[in-house]
Amino acid sequence: MSEEKKLPLLKVRDIHVYYGAIHAIKGISLEVNEGEIVTLIGANGAGKSTTLNTIAGLLKPRQGGIAFAGMPVEGTGASKMVYKGLSLCPEGRRIFQQMTVRENLEMGAFSRPNEETEKSMEQVYEFFPRLKEREKQIAGTLSGGEQQMLAMGRALMSKPRLMMLDEPSMGLAPILVEQIFEIIRDMNAAGTTILLVEQNAQMALSVANRAYVMETGRITMEGDADDLMHDDNVRKAYLGS
Repeated sequence: MSEEKKLPLLKVRDIHVYYGAIHAIKGISLEVNEGEIVTLIGANGAGKSTTLNTIAGLLKPRQGGIAFAGMPVEGTGASKMVYKGLSLCPEGRRIFQQMTVRENLEMGAFSRPNEETEKSMEQVYEFFPRLKEREKQIAGTLSGGEQQMLAMGRALMSKPRLMMLDEPSMGLAPILVEQIFEIIRDMNAAGTTILLVEQNAQMALSVANRAYVMETGRITMEGDADDLMHDDNVRKAYLGS
């Protein structure tokens, strides 16, 4: 008897998103299965961040559907999505600059019972030992790489089933980019499903199981990440070769 096919953890179906009269997302569909790393690549302005913000509940699609863990969630507010098990690490980090590292992490645990906060904190410190060393430091005085680690750690504090990362390598030196992507692999290996938006297509495709290519609000290609890595059109457009 064949094993019943599991529902995807996230299923986005034909969503359309507008900013006023501007049609930003033009009917995209994608899926993320439990345990995967899925990446969304494309040029600036393609609609990648808008897609994540819509899934996260920060924007409402005008039409189409979003299902998370088998339940429809389009139009659900962002804070409720965190309670459902989805967290977003936004582009530009957006940490609380005047608060300490520890206080930032505690803010990420608002959806968890108080008694679980310390356990979550220890797990975050295992992924990011640098944050443990700097837990009393004011977040705004951290380096760019440390601020990115803090933003990712804060998103992990809610113990999400699905973590969405928006441009985690932006503005970082190459050695730090390698480090951030190694941590993404480790988080996934520890059980967190990941949807990744990333300008560095080479790195994104190297860690992902599957990938979608976005152009001007539409998905134009999808498939196994390794296959897309070796696709001539993708290489010319996004990999500089």
